[in-house]
Amino acid sequence: MTAELVRGQNHPLPDTRLELRVSAGHPVVAGATLGDERGLVAGAEWIAHPGAPVRPGVEVPAAPAAEHRVAVDLAALPETVHRLSLLLALPPGAGGPARFGTAAAPFVTVADPTGAVVATYTITGLDRESAVVALELYRRQGAWKVRAVGQGYEGGLAELLADQGAPAAAELAAAVLDAAAPAGAPASAPAALTGAELAASWTAPLSTRDRYVVDADGDRFKLKSGNWAGAQGTYEGSGDVGDPANHQADQMSHNIPLGLDRTPIDRILADFHALGLNSIRLPFANALVHDTTPVPDAAVAANPQLRGKTPLQILDAVVAELTDDGFAVILNNHTTSYRFCCALDGNERWNSGQSTRQWIDDWVFLAKRYKDNQRVVGADLRNEVRRDTWDDPNWGWGDDHDLNQAYEQAGNEILQADPDLLIVMEGINWQGIPTDLTPHGRPTLTPVATLSNTLIHSDKLVYAAHFYGYTGPNHSGATGMGETTDPRYEDLTPEQLVKVVDDQALFVTRSGQHFTAPVWISEFGAGGRGDLDAKERDWFTRFTDILVRNDSDFAIWPLVGWTGTDGRPQDSWALISYGRTGERLSLLEPGDWRSADWAKLVGAPARAGTIPQAPRWNMLNLDHRDYDVSVTMLAKPDWSPGNRKGNCPDTQRLVGLGRGDSRGLCTDAGRPAKGSGAWTVVTDERYVTGGDWASGYDKLQCPDRSFAVGYSVRNNAMAALLCAPAATALPTTGRTLWFDRGDNRPATGGSNAGDWAPGHYKGQCADHEYVAGVASTWKWLHYGVPDALLCRPLV
Repeated sequence: MTAELVRGQNHPLPDTRLELRVSAGHPVVAGATLGDERGLVAGAEWIAHPGAPVRPGVEVPAAPAAEHRVAVDLAALPETVHRLSLLLALPPGAGGPARFGTAAAPFVTVADPTGAVVATYTITGLDRESAVVALELYRRQGAWKVRAVGQGYEGGLAELLADQGAPAAAELAAAVLDAAAPAGAPASAPAALTGAELAASWTAPLSTRDRYVVDADGDRFKLKSGNWAGAQGTYEGSGDVGDPANHQADQMSHNIPLGLDRTPIDRILADFHALGLNSIRLPFANALVHDTTPVPDAAVAANPQLRGKTPLQILDAVVAELTDDGFAVILNNHTTSYRFCCALDGNERWNSGQSTRQWIDDWVFLAKRYKDNQRVVGADLRNEVRRDTWDDPNWGWGDDHDLNQAYEQAGNEILQADPDLLIVMEGINWQGIPTDLTPHGRPTLTPVATLSNTLIHSDKLVYAAHFYGYTGPNHSGATGMGETTDPRYEDLTPEQLVKVVDDQALFVTRSGQHFTAPVWISEFGAGGRGDLDAKERDWFTRFTDILVRNDSDFAIWPLVGWTGTDGRPQDSWALISYGRTGERLSLLEPGDWRSADWAKLVGAPARAGTIPQAPRWNMLNLDHRDYDVSVTMLAKPDWSPGNRKGNCPDTQRLVGLGRGDSRGLCTDAGRPAKGSGAWTVVTDERYVTGGDWASGYDKLQCPDRSFAVGYSVRNNAMAALLCAPAATALPTTGRTLWFDRGDNRPATGGSNAGDWAPGHYKGQCADHEYVAGVASTWKWLHYGVPDALLCRPLV
C-alpha cells in the first residue's frame, strides 16, 4: 500500500532500485547529494546535478523542468554512502517563481522497478525558501528507508550545501545553477500550429497507457481541449424559444455550435489553433440526432455552405472541418433535449426524457456514423449526471439510476460498433437535497476507488470530472434558494483545494491500481474580461496550478461566445467572442486577466514521447448481473446458464477473487499468450492434478496448460470456472493461497492500494502467477464462497 508521508515520517523501501518522481508545476533544478553516516557531503564528486548528472548509484535530469524522474540504485552506491538526499532548487532568471512559497507545493513520488508507488510526499509549508531537501534515502542497520524531509533554505542552494558540509558550498552552488541556466527559459504557450502541423504531430486513433492518453504510435497525446458549445441547446426553459433573451447569455445557438452565424468556420478554427489547442469537446443533445428540421439561414450566415442543413448535418460538417484541420474531436452527450444544462431541466440523467436503450442506440448510431474518421477519437458518455426532483443517481446499486452500470453497457456497445473510440466517463455531479438539514454532495469520481469500470478493450477508458470555483464538494453552486453553508471550491485554502481535487478526481491517475486511468478535467473555467470577482480569479490561478503540477488533461468551458453591441462579451467565460459582423475579441488580446494562467497551462512542461506499456488491473463486478467483458465470450452462447458470470477482457487473466461478494480482479501482468484451442468450463474436480491442494474443500481447477479467465456464481457461491488455453506450457507447481480468515494479497505489485471488494476478504495471486483453481466449501456455514486460490507461476 502506498505510504502518504508527512514531514519527518519514514517508510521502509522494498527494493534497492527506485525511481524518484518530482512534480513541481514550474521549472526546478533536481539534484542529489551522497552523504556519509552523519549525512555530510565530502566534495563535488558526491553531488549529482545538471552539470554532472551521473554519479555512482544515481542519475538526475540534465536540465530544469516541472517534472523530473531520478533513477536510483542503492546497491550501486559506494559503501561509505549512507544517505542520499533529493534536492530541489529554483533556477534564477527562469521567469518562474523566486521562492517556493509563491508556487504550488512540489509533489514527490517514490516508485519501485515495476512502477508501483511506494510512498508520496507533498512538500508543504515552504515560504521564502528557494532550495529544499525534499526527502532522503538512508541506510540503518543494513536496511534502506525513505524519510520525508521538506527542509527549505532561504539562502538557497548555497546554504543547503553548506548545511550538508560540502566544501566551498557557495562556489559549488553557483556552478550547479550555471550548469542549469541554458535550459532555464520561462515556460510559455507554444507557437500556434497550423492545421497541417497539428495533423502531422499525432496519429489516430488514441488509446491509454497507465494514466496517459497516447496516439497510435504510443506517444503521449495530452488533451489540451476546449468546449465548443451550442449543439446541446441554449434555451433556458421559459418564454419564447425564438427570443434570444430566453437563451443562455442571450446567445441563441439554433442547436449548432456557436459562432457559425458570425464568422467563417476556417477563421474560428484558426483562432482555436492560436489558443494552443489540439482537441475539441463537442457537446450535443440527443434531440439533435433525431432533428430533421433545417436550421434557419441566419444561423449559418457566415457559412453559407451550411444553408438548408439539419443540426446533425451541420455537426457532420463541423466535425469534418475540425478533423481535417488536425484537431482530435470528442463528442459529448450533454443533454437529452435542447434545454440548456444544468439544473432541474429534464436532462439530469442519461435516461431523463428517454430510455437507457434509446440513449445507447443514439451513441451506437454516432459511433458508426463517424467510424471512418479516426480523428473522432472519443465518446464522452454523459454530462453532469445529477439528482432530479425525486431521485439520486447512484454508483453500483444495479437499478435504473445506476450510472456505473449504464456506462458499462453503453461503453461496451459503442466499442463493439467502433473499437477505436476512447470511452469517457464523468462521475456523479450531484446527489441529495441541498439544505443544511439533508445529506447532499458532489461525489465526482470518489466511488471509482472501490468500483471502477472495465471495458472489452481495457485501453480505451478515460475518466472525467468538472470543477468550478463557485461550486464545491458539498455546495451546489446556488446563491439564495438552494444555497447551503458548505464552502465553495474558491473558499478552500490552497492545501484544502489540492486535497479535495485529488480526493474527487486525480487519485485515479495513480499507477498500478484497478481504477488507474487518465483523468480529463473536461470542464472548468471562470469569467474573464471585465470580471471583478477576486475569489474566482484566485481560484482559477490555483486550480490551473494544480492542473500544471499534475500534468493533467483538460478542456476549458466555453470556447465561443458572442460580443454585444457595446463591444463586451455577452458570456465573459468564453475565450473568444465574435460580434455580429465577425469582430473577434480573444483571451489572447489585452484586457483578459486569464491570459497569463492560460499561457501557463497550455505551455507547461509535460510528459512527452513514447509512453511504455504498463500492466493493467481491472475488476469484475457481479453484484447484480453478468459482467462479460470478453469479446470472445460475448460471441458465444451462455457458458453457465442460470448463474451470474464474469469474464476478464481477452488480453487479461483472473488474478483475484473476493470472498462472499462475487467480485474479481483481472490483470495482464506477465501477459501469457492465449492458445487457439477451446476454452473450458469447469464445474467439478475432474481436472485436479498434482495432489490435493485444499483438503476437504470442493475444488474447481483448470486443465493443465490453461489459466482462469472467468468464473460464475449462484448467489455468491462458486458455480464454475472458465479457463483459457495457454499458447505455451505453464508450470504445474504452485501454492494454496487461503483468504477465508482475512485478506491475502501481495504486499507489493498490482492494485495493492485499491480496495476492489470493500468489506470482504480478498485473495490475490502475485503478479507473476496465474489462478489455476478455486476452492470452496459448504461446511462450517461457508456457503460455497471462495476460500482459497491455487496460484501457479507463469514461468
